Amino acid sequence: MTHSEILFPEPGFGALIFDLDGTLVDSMPAHFRCWCLALADQGAENVFSEDAFYAMGGRPTRDIVEILNRSKGLHLDPDAVSFSKKNHYLKCLDQVELVAEVANFAKAHWGKVPLAVASGGGRIVVEKTLETLGISELFDAVVTANDVVNGKPAPDIFLETAKRLGVVPEKCVVFEDAVPGAEGARAAGMEVVLVPAPARNH
Repeated sequence: MTHSEILFPEPGFGALIFDLDGTLVDSMPAHFRCWCLALADQGAENVFSEDAFYAMGGRPTRDIVEILNRSKGLHLDPDAVSFSKKNHYLKCLDQVELVAEVANFAKAHWGKVPLAVASGGGRIVVEKTLETLGISELFDAVVTANDVVNGKPAPDIFLETAKRLGVVPEKCVVFEDAVPGAEGARAAGMEVVLVPAPARNH
């Protein structure tokens, strides 16, 4: 699978910030399967379509559960779903691969400009994913849903990442695959590079 449609930024940026799932790593199918398993654990099967899942890409797990509760008339415990989903996903990391073009761009700029990950995932899962795929050492900062009050599409995670890197937001370029993340990055005053979903055989 290729991401030939990526429009990589021109030189002159001060920092690169990468979303993780669907951007640096091709993990969204594994995440969706684990969402379905976690919801089934709570007796809520077939309440989350794949289209809805992708539309909410980048949002923290708790936010998604709250949206499902409102839209489906459910009473799911966000903590219980989050715990179950995390445990399922940690068992699925062998199904996750790097998005080569994006990872190679990051590697090419390692040591030249500050690099960071800004993910709507929880810290344990994010760090384990980076470690499993062997790219932890690339990043000067890893900011997760655990580090901010408001998740994507709020700009908080991107502003916090820029602060930790010591780079003004206007000099940061963000790689994102999902609308909420792109909206949050633009609201933070950052340039956005969109990473399209890879073609899949259904």
